Amino acid sequence: MPAAASAPAPVSAAVTVRVPAKVNAQLAVGGLRPDGFHDLANVFLAVGLYDEVTAAPADGLRITVSGPDAAHVPADDSNLAARAARALAERRGLRPDVHLHIAKDIPVAGGMAGGSADAAAALLACDTLWGGGTPREELLAICAELGSDVPFNLVGGAALGRGRGELLEPLEVGGTFHWVFAVAEGGLSTPAVYRECDRLRVAAGGGATTADVPDPRPDPALLEALRTGDTAALAAALTAGGSSNDLQAAAVSLRPSLARTLAAGTEAGALAALVSGSGPTCAFLVGDEAAAVAVADAMTASGTCRTARPTTAPAPGAHVVRRG
Repeated sequence: MPAAASAPAPVSAAVTVRVPAKVNAQLAVGGLRPDGFHDLANVFLAVGLYDEVTAAPADGLRITVSGPDAAHVPADDSNLAARAARALAERRGLRPDVHLHIAKDIPVAGGMAGGSADAAAALLACDTLWGGGTPREELLAICAELGSDVPFNLVGGAALGRGRGELLEPLEVGGTFHWVFAVAEGGLSTPAVYRECDRLRVAAGGGATTADVPDPRPDPALLEALRTGDTAALAAALTAGGSSNDLQAAAVSLRPSLARTLAAGTEAGALAALVSGSGPTCAFLVGDEAAAVAVADAMTASGTCRTARPTTAPAPGAHVVRRG
């Protein structure tokens, strides 16, 4: 087999891609599959908190990171962004000669898919740097190989994720929703939260496998609220049955302080409160921009979180913002 070629002449000296965080408006979790994963009905919303990944020519593959919690982001081959660059280079018969700089603003290990976002951004940045031309379907296939959330970070907007979350169906959203995200100190391990979910199901007297747990299904009322842009209806759907996130009880079990964070947001006027994904970031749906600022200020003052960030959804997926 011939050696991998150097990357073609880049379209510019560097390419910067902006990519959003996500919140799971619904995360319905099925039983444990034989392969160790769980089937999901995962209603993704991209939100306006962004990382930026810049790809520039280099003599090899190098990762640098800046921004909040940069010290907690690996700068080696274990970083999903590095794996994305290598996967694309292999598909195109190139050497992954690229410097990837990740400017972090999405909370690290916060249940908002920051690492997956960086992988999607790196994939698009490298493809653009190396001349583009990779079909969208192939980019999405690489995303799915990298992780369950990565395809959605590339696509953005709103989508229903099935399978592990990687099989996407775009969803219509009829308006802008206002959110506040309360960022916790430290992170939570997603695999650990899933294991705790399984443990809690068994402890409650049921089973945890696909034979014991019904197939996950999206909530029609929640999908309709998104389609019509109805904030009050979305709030009702988010809180029906306690929470729209099947991982919330497990996240709170592992981090009991999250119960105080959720309560503080509700007391501050949020219409709905839930753990974002596997946590520990908590998400609060509010009525408008003024309410978002007020709830964020109250959350910061409450001492139940490190910081609180107001923003909106949906947001665009990974997209090029600078060349050169």
